[in-house]
Amino acid sequence: MTLRLFDTATREVRDFRPLRAGEVSVYVCGLTVQSEPHVGHVRSGVNFDVLRRWLEVRGFAVSFIRNVTDIDDKILAKAAAAGRPWYAHAQLMHRQLTAAYASLNVEPPTYEPAATGHVPEMLELIEDLIGRGHAYAAEDGSGDVYFDVRSWPAYGELTRQGIDDMEAAADADPRGKRDPRDFALWKGHKPGEPLTASWPSPWGRGRPGWHIECSAMAGKYLGDAFDIHGGGFDLRFPHHENEQAQSRAAGRDFASYWMHNAWITTAGEKMSKSLGNTLSIPAILEEFRGIDLRYYLVAAHYRSHVEFSFEALAEAAAGFARVEHFLERAAATGSLDLPASLLDVLPDAFVAAMDDDLGTSTAVGVLHDAVREGNKALAAGDAAAARVHGVAVRAMLAVLGLDPADEAWPKPSGDAGLTAAVDVLVAGLLEERAAARAAKDFAAADAIRDRIKAAGIEVTDTPDGATWTIA
Repeated sequence: MTLRLFDTATREVRDFRPLRAGEVSVYVCGLTVQSEPHVGHVRSGVNFDVLRRWLEVRGFAVSFIRNVTDIDDKILAKAAAAGRPWYAHAQLMHRQLTAAYASLNVEPPTYEPAATGHVPEMLELIEDLIGRGHAYAAEDGSGDVYFDVRSWPAYGELTRQGIDDMEAAADADPRGKRDPRDFALWKGHKPGEPLTASWPSPWGRGRPGWHIECSAMAGKYLGDAFDIHGGGFDLRFPHHENEQAQSRAAGRDFASYWMHNAWITTAGEKMSKSLGNTLSIPAILEEFRGIDLRYYLVAAHYRSHVEFSFEALAEAAAGFARVEHFLERAAATGSLDLPASLLDVLPDAFVAAMDDDLGTSTAVGVLHDAVREGNKALAAGDAAAARVHGVAVRAMLAVLGLDPADEAWPKPSGDAGLTAAVDVLVAGLLEERAAARAAKDFAAADAIRDRIKAAGIEVTDTPDGATWTIA
């Protein structure tokens, strides 16, 4: 089988061919650490974590770089509003982001460069662009430096736009620009800004523009050409368009494949700080486990928009509880240890789904098919077959970062442990009730429901199965 990925640049699913045999280089745009992370932020981290895991299962050695933007206009503004130094604010938000990723079992990148640690590389790239005639220092005394979009005929090729159809770049005062679409590579220090938020340069003290940061960091750690550049769909323009233009204008091939995950929306709008419809990770984790939230995010294809709701998350959590319940019952019959190579036990349909542009929604369907077959084997007293399905289920979960046995997931204790135990027990009863209803034994199904209700638990039937709450 051949792994195929949707390349945003060509707008087609095409065979993945790495630049070097057996090795894959990936650069993912991380977050600007201005505020606490919400569920919309971490989707990218989860989606590209699945990509990384699948590449490794397929036998590739992966160099995975995910940056952090720790200097930016928004960081300066948020820090000032919070009454703390910008660098302290950025570091605080960075720690919260790291904790959010860890709570969802997102593996740390091979390296996580911060923008503030790579100013020399950015200055070198800017000087190269000026020398090649693709950038210029503003003549208004601002100390700004801009990329000259008219000097690069291929500008707009990633998003298939013509320059004259684009809006003016809003990342700097337009007075020093030759063209309103020219974007800032370097921003001169302005009165009132912290001096610590500036660095010396040939054009005076200042700080880097957003776009130049990623080009410089990707080049430093992955070289002039690398395999995959990823990020959220909203980064396609102007960020990724500008990254590609300035990198290729400097003679670097840059990314061979572009991958973008879709948004998480609430009430039909992209989840963002400006809209005020954010849901922080700590707040969600007060009501749901991290493994439930990750399952909810993974169950949708990475290019599909997700309309977030707590009701949908609760249904996902109930569905995942049924998977966990099966694994507990199967493990009671014997070991479910995984082999060194997961490909040895992964169902062909799961492998095919993952090879088809990371088709996690289809792959999750294969997972639940295996759970159903495993439950049938248990009901028939076939422990060996149940264990075979159990190992396959664990392998699929491992690919998706959802294996309950993974040490990254906290083990239940206290009230949380009691809730988890009740969840597993009720899930088992609901499976028995579903089997009775399928056999048209409605008297038995009603009796099971009455037992559950007598324990103070209310059952709600949904198109995706029954869910429960404390009455």
